Amino acid sequence: MTHHSLSAPGSILARYLARTSRSAALAQQAHGALAGGIVSDTRHFEPYGIYVDRAEGVYKWDVDDNRYLDFFGGHGANMLGHSHPVLIEAVTRAVRRGVQFAANQPLEVELARLVLRHLPAAERVRFTGSGTEATLLALRLARAFTGRSKIVRFASHYHGWHDHVASGYVAQFDGAPAPGILPEIAAHTILLRPNDTAALERVAETCGRDIAAFIVEPVGTHFGVVPLAAGFLGHIQAIARSTGALFVLDEVLSGFRVALGGAQLVLGLQPDLTTLAKVLCGGMPGGAVAGRARIMDLLDFDEQRRAGRHKVLHQGTFTGNPVSMAAGVAVLGELERTDGCQRANELGALARRRLNEMAVAERLPFSWYGDFSIFHVLFGDVRAEDVDPQRALEVFLPREKLLTNRFRMAMNVCGIDINTRCSGLLSAVHTERDVDALVLATAKVGALLSSERII
Repeated sequence: MTHHSLSAPGSILARYLARTSRSAALAQQAHGALAGGIVSDTRHFEPYGIYVDRAEGVYKWDVDDNRYLDFFGGHGANMLGHSHPVLIEAVTRAVRRGVQFAANQPLEVELARLVLRHLPAAERVRFTGSGTEATLLALRLARAFTGRSKIVRFASHYHGWHDHVASGYVAQFDGAPAPGILPEIAAHTILLRPNDTAALERVAETCGRDIAAFIVEPVGTHFGVVPLAAGFLGHIQAIARSTGALFVLDEVLSGFRVALGGAQLVLGLQPDLTTLAKVLCGGMPGGAVAGRARIMDLLDFDEQRRAGRHKVLHQGTFTGNPVSMAAGVAVLGELERTDGCQRANELGALARRRLNEMAVAERLPFSWYGDFSIFHVLFGDVRAEDVDPQRALEVFLPREKLLTNRFRMAMNVCGIDINTRCSGLLSAVHTERDVDALVLATAKVGALLSSERII
């Protein structure tokens, strides 16, 4: 753990340490039991992250009984906030009936039919255990369907943590293999810069016959930290069609958040395969691949027997878990009934507007940008709409470590939780009062950062 005994009295760090002593003790124990003291890289925070004890609605409480207005949103999965009655009832009922049948069960059919009803380009669904498993299966299907080996990805786009997508997310933007990844695997990945249309066209011209799939996050890096230029997605889709490759849309985060029909419906796209997770299973573990029947039939025993070839393998003990299926059916039904996606999008737009108005009034050197239900902070004098799309990686991705650390830490001190990139998500159950509380807390954070000369 990082040494932090020299924090100045009254500083952001000192305040954080003073209010999170039980979290500190747990973090110390974790370092003796867990690799790196955490269970996922996304939980890394210096000197330690808060340990949450319980959550309800838009709030969560840590083990020191500090309450936080939550804009982390379960990594984007909690479209109904925490412990929503509809979700609790569905999950409780499912748990009572059994959590692992090792057999087919009705809820997987019901959720699959819901997915197909909402995603216009999808004709078949196969559930997976997570979003990472979903992208892994999608790429396997793409290679099997096309008989080709190469995958085109975009630097900084997140598609999970398996070997085919680990390089080029937070590092190795030159295409080199990430630690532990075979060079042969990295060599079959073509890594392009977001918004680089010329490079996209060159790759299609030089490698088109070897490309199995183009995979992309439709809203940009991690729901728009690095935004995509207007028309770029359509260009990727057109290039995929012209080369005979598959167009794979990674809607693990955007699916059932942007709209029930996903970003593909809003943006007018027709992917060959779509990957899903997070909201799909109501925040419970689970994911899916949805796509065209001809591709998905590679998973069908009967279809492959008739075709006289081996089927694409896919197993998973926790695939289609009955509790996760119940959660998904309940949450998607509630979002449909309440038009929850639209509500979250409207609150996202309101939050960005009010945060920017506050920053101007308080003369704070940051602004907010994003689309739909998210807000991202941009430090400095530049505004997101003025950034050259060709320079998007250089402008949006780098984050000064001390500034981002203290910004989020100060938000915690002021009773707000956001993610480690200083982005936040609105849900269908947040209110305008919650947005007001966010803006007020952020103004206080600005004052704290200024008093320590961090900004």
